[in-house]
Amino acid sequence: MKNTGQYFFVFMATAGLSGISFSCSNNNGAKQRDKISASAISKTVILAKPASTYTDTLTINSSAAVFYHPDSLQLSKIKMQTDSMVFDGSMHDFFYQMRNARMVIKKAWPHLPIIEAKNCRYLLFIMQYGEQECIDLDKKNDAYGLFVCNGIKPPLLIDMTNIETEISFYFK
Repeated sequence: MKNTGQYFFVFMATAGLSGISFSCSNNNGAKQRDKISASAISKTVILAKPASTYTDTLTINSSAAVFYHPDSLQLSKIKMQTDSMVFDGSMHDFFYQMRNARMVIKKAWPHLPIIEAKNCRYLLFIMQYGEQECIDLDKKNDAYGLFVCNGIKPPLLIDMTNIETEISFYFK
């Protein structure tokens, strides 16, 4: 489950449509349901994350946990194209996932630096033997996320809901 935010949006759209379809019981229920369903889908499912306002590159030269965030204009665009309840719920989820991930890293991997990537589009990881890995955050559909890198293996996008398992497998 690498794109938890994307799956969350799809889940909320499905759950919302299920509730809407059962609530229509008059003679015009099917027509009303179709209108409501189309409206709910267009406001709930985020098809693609809007492009970043910035084109800057953050260079990471050592092992690190890199939390990425949308910039303020990008976040505004996400909010405009997402149903308000879904947006609020996903922001709540991202906040607690990131808080939990930071606590796990500080407790289990205290030597691992935590880097915040907010106003940049690209993450450039410089590996131990000179290789480079460049990640375009516009191609990651989640508004928020976490990459870990040890300088030897390619950087890994971590599922923050399963951080304990994924980070320990990566750093073995």
